[in-house]
Amino acid sequence: MEPTATMSASPVPAVEREPAAVRARRLTAARRRATALLVAVTVLFLVVTSAGVHGILLGYVQAGAEASMVGGVADWFAVTALFRRPLGLPIPHTALLVERKDQFAGTLGQFVQENFLNADVLAERVRSAGLVPRVASWLAKEANAARFAGHAADLVVKGAEALRDEDVQRVFTAELTRAVAAVDVAPLAGRALRVIVAEGHHAELFNALLSGVDRYLADHYDELRELFEAESPRWMPDAVYRRVFDRLHTRLRQRLEAMAGDPDDEARHQFEEWIAGLPDRLETSAELRERGERFKLDVLGSAGLRDWSSSLWQQAKDALRTQAADPESELRRRLAGVLMAAGQRLASDRSLQEGLERVVESGARALADQFHDELAGLVTGTIERWNAAETSGQLELLLGRDLQFIRINGTVVGAGVGLALHAIALALA
Repeated sequence: MEPTATMSASPVPAVEREPAAVRARRLTAARRRATALLVAVTVLFLVVTSAGVHGILLGYVQAGAEASMVGGVADWFAVTALFRRPLGLPIPHTALLVERKDQFAGTLGQFVQENFLNADVLAERVRSAGLVPRVASWLAKEANAARFAGHAADLVVKGAEALRDEDVQRVFTAELTRAVAAVDVAPLAGRALRVIVAEGHHAELFNALLSGVDRYLADHYDELRELFEAESPRWMPDAVYRRVFDRLHTRLRQRLEAMAGDPDDEARHQFEEWIAGLPDRLETSAELRERGERFKLDVLGSAGLRDWSSSLWQQAKDALRTQAADPESELRRRLAGVLMAAGQRLASDRSLQEGLERVVESGARALADQFHDELAGLVTGTIERWNAAETSGQLELLLGRDLQFIRINGTVVGAGVGLALHAIALALA
């Protein structure tokens, strides 16, 4: 386990990202260098061989050039055979990446499954990464918490905007209907009214009713006068019924004002007696219960409720959008405060860290056990869908430059082996 931990702790070099055109130029240059070296030793071999009889020194040169040429050609064949058929010849076991792409896909999928999606490997990686302490120390900083809160708020807004308004309205209306349908309106109104009466708010209700009636009379004077004129006898002069209406209108408003200002007014006492007995009637009367249920069903089925739920959702989205866009908004400040407090608590509580690490490790194990076959199949299926020739070309761009050094190394190592073998042959002779 110790070597694994050491490897996990060591930094992983970043993969160099280069455009395809740059990789193609570098591959071409490397291929030309390797080919130039092979051509050079071939020319050297031909020159020395054509010289005929030569001494010990030229013998070594000839042997080294010959072996170098053989090593270079062999490695050229091996490297080329990975991606295409050398010289276009149908030689068996060449163009391996093109011919065996699907087998390669299955092998790679199995390799990923066994070595990367293994539960023990993932758990060890999570454990050695120290994920929980690092997240805690990062969140404990105010700037980081504020930045994360901004991203979280934006995510909430995007999630809200992704929902269809009609779906949200339908769910909201359905849930409201389900909740309200289980409540008897009349008994509930009776209990609420009993609380109002017990706390003495019914007097304020009476005054509010009087004020509302008075305001209606004042605001609808012309309308009420036209109604009065329509009901008056035709033989009565206009001036008479107008004067009568004005007097009735004025006296009625004066009466309302007197009722509101007199705590001992008879109408007030009658209202108090009526409203004091109303809670019992609402809670016990079958007729009032039935009326309450009909009223509830009418409200739940009304277009006004749908319009209200739609406007409520639009207001909620607008408020979320505004709060998420403002770094100083209440939403982002509160969210940043919660995140920073959570980071500080997590950084200072070692037992909490260990518990959360166990949860993360268990989650990694569960994901590996549950989805490793699917993920391995994703790797295999993805590679199987690739075009074989294009895949080979892309891999050659990625790996071909380094593979050209194999050709160079083969040419150089071949020369060394040729010199050694020639020396051995002379010694044995």
